[in-house]
Amino acid sequence: MNPTLFRALAAPAIIAAAAVPLAASPASDLAAVQQHLRSIKTMTADFTQTDRNGKVLTGVLTLKQPGKIRFQYEKGVPILIVAEGGALTFIDYSVNQVQRWPIKNSPLGVLLDPSRDISRYAKVIPGYDDRVISVEANDPKHPEYGRITLVFARDAGAPAGLMLQGWVALDSQNNRTTIRLAKQRYGGAVSDDMFRWNDPRKKGPRS
Repeated sequence: MNPTLFRALAAPAIIAAAAVPLAASPASDLAAVQQHLRSIKTMTADFTQTDRNGKVLTGVLTLKQPGKIRFQYEKGVPILIVAEGGALTFIDYSVNQVQRWPIKNSPLGVLLDPSRDISRYAKVIPGYDDRVISVEANDPKHPEYGRITLVFARDAGAPAGLMLQGWVALDSQNNRTTIRLAKQRYGGAVSDDMFRWNDPRKKGPRS
């Protein structure tokens, strides 16, 4: 599997959200995104990942605040991505490889640490559909980290009136990875055991 997704998640860019209503101000939309992120306690969703070559993988995303997320890929894909304990971990069971990066150096840091002020590193991207908000984030001092855009849809039944739809990540080599979410569910019970993983380099679970 091409690890573009993980590089995009691990790179110290910052998070974003998608098209803005023409009648709303960028500042108010960015504030709405911040409120949404701070309202989430747990979330699960089905995800579809598409890379620049059109390869599609599916799986289930599980999020729990503070600081926990899991990307469980479909059966037959020996890849797992987990954030816990301040680190984002990529496990490839096909080659018994584990890579870890600090969450704080990841665009997912915004999602997993909503206390951070996203107005310091993210901006709303103007759009033509007032049902959608897009926020783009990148670190201009480190273009090698790439760029990421999170997409939200306005939904009165979702936390703070927004529903995370997914994101698009573009790395420094212009490799694009798109994540689309479906069947988003907020506020359900999520055990901390969901964020444990089996270390292929030695016996026993990690947490």
